[in-house]
Amino acid sequence: MEFFLVQLLNSLSYGLLLFMLSSGLTLIFSMMGVLNFAHASFYMLGAYFAYQLSNHLGFWPALIMAPLLVGLLGAATERWGLRTVHRYGHVAELLFTFGLFYLIEEVVHLIWGRAPVDYRIPGALDFSAFTVFSTSYPAYRVFMMAVSVAMLLGLYLVLTRTRIGLIIQASLSHPDMVEALGHNVPRVFMLVFGGGCALAGLAGVIGGNAFVTEPGMAAAVGSIVFVVVVFGGMGSLAGAFIASLFFGAVQTFSVAIDYSLLDALAKLGVTIAPESGWRALLSLSIAQTAPVLPYLLMVLMLIVRPTGLMGTRET
Repeated sequence: MEFFLVQLLNSLSYGLLLFMLSSGLTLIFSMMGVLNFAHASFYMLGAYFAYQLSNHLGFWPALIMAPLLVGLLGAATERWGLRTVHRYGHVAELLFTFGLFYLIEEVVHLIWGRAPVDYRIPGALDFSAFTVFSTSYPAYRVFMMAVSVAMLLGLYLVLTRTRIGLIIQASLSHPDMVEALGHNVPRVFMLVFGGGCALAGLAGVIGGNAFVTEPGMAAAVGSIVFVVVVFGGMGSLAGAFIASLFFGAVQTFSVAIDYSLLDALAKLGVTIAPESGWRALLSLSIAQTAPVLPYLLMVLMLIVRPTGLMGTRET
């Protein structure tokens, strides 16, 4: 029970962090039809900006300033980069964001080097929040979950209860009518792109010191974010939320379970001959297959339901 509860809390914190990343990517895709391959790079920039700002101003100012800087950078990328190549179609957009991913990574190498930086958890949150049986649970993990839930509620209220949220949703379905009513739809797209990048930056601020801030962090998390978005359904925030919590649990529990199909068959009384070619495959533990499980589940989802859990929009 202790193992289950601790891993459940860890899966919640990781799943909510994944949603903070995937929500920005989902917003950008649902609004603009753009699969932003550089989205995880803005997550990395959020962590590095927060590290730099924390050294001079402290963690709390960095928590606010770093996502704003990443959001401004994202808006500028849309205005003077992505909007220019938009007229050439989706292939040009994909190539642009793909190249931007490597460009940002090389800039990070030039400024901060190739080694991990010393971005630490702030002292004010470096203590045990509570105890689960004999395991002390860190307060910073609770803080991560609180920020993620606050972001989720804020995003929901903005999209459903404010004028700008109504304009954003109308621009998605009826951009010509919104423009006829006097709203600048390209500016709305720019703000949405910048807001999605700011959400990724916020995830980098609270996730960079909980894990590791280094130049490979974008590549490490970027593929998982795309798995979440595809599994949940392209353009569906609700699907992204469910898929984020699901894959948070899958990755957290699987890496800690050292159990294989061979062990299960042995308990059922089924023996596999040592010279059998299946024995090596069946002896692989769940922990050993953990890195490939999300991609396997995504492939199965695409076979069974190509639109994902809650995806409805065709592109």
